[in-house]
Amino acid sequence: MSDDFESRLESAIERGRRRAEYQASEERRKELSEEDLKRLHASYRLTLSEKIEKAVQRVADHFPGFRTESVFGEEGWGEACYRDDLRLDAGKRSNLYSRLEIAIRPYSDLRVLDLKGKGTVLNREIFNRSYYAKIADVDPDEFSQLIDTWAIEYAELYAAKSSA
Repeated sequence: MSDDFESRLESAIERGRRRAEYQASEERRKELSEEDLKRLHASYRLTLSEKIEKAVQRVADHFPGFRTESVFGEEGWGEACYRDDLRLDAGKRSNLYSRLEIAIRPYSDLRVLDLKGKGTVLNREIFNRSYYAKIADVDPDEFSQLIDTWAIEYAELYAAKSSA
């Protein structure tokens, strides 16, 4: 019986070691490699950049005088709309600048998808926001909703301040 116990004990220990090795290999497999993260970031960036372009363009279409431009490079990828107005008040001239910019920032060693938005109405910054999530945990729908929310909020604030 002693030999039976010893062999069962050794078998149990071996099974435990195999189980630990399997769990460790599963965890390594689940972790995304750096290249996978870069590829996923690029995929999200492309999809969300299109969403940003459409949202900003729709805001610009509702206010005559806004021009649009693509944003790309070190600042990120996205879209902006802007207008520069000249106001004459009692013979005094002033320039009033308004701009909405939304972009996805470039990939960094932080391994996050970073959405930034900045709004200026009549020379006053009305918001400057950033939202990010780990690339592996990104919910594209959440980012899409934020893009829509920021664009709509800008349109509402621009309409309120420019009409006054």
